[in-house]
Amino acid sequence: MILHVKEAKYLHDYVIWLKFNDGAEGEVNLKDELYGEVFEPLKDLEMFKSFRVDPVLETIVWENGADLAPEFLYDKMKVLA
Repeated sequence: MILHVKEAKYLHDYVIWLKFNDGAEGEVNLKDELYGEVFEPLKDLEMFKSFRVDPVLETIVWENGADLAPEFLYDKMKVLA
């Protein structure tokens, strides 16, 4: 199955709640993933919070062009019971 992010909500700090097309949902903490030229600006919490789910890419994206693969997010996700 090809994974897609269907919903995303900011929770706190660098933690985002995600829901995927297979029904899985949970939290992902991206604090330690924000390195490299395109991700460094996201260390600014206000910029980090400005993500959205892109309807074409079907993952979270930021205005500066940063995005994360749904498979990466899925693997990092802490599933909620």
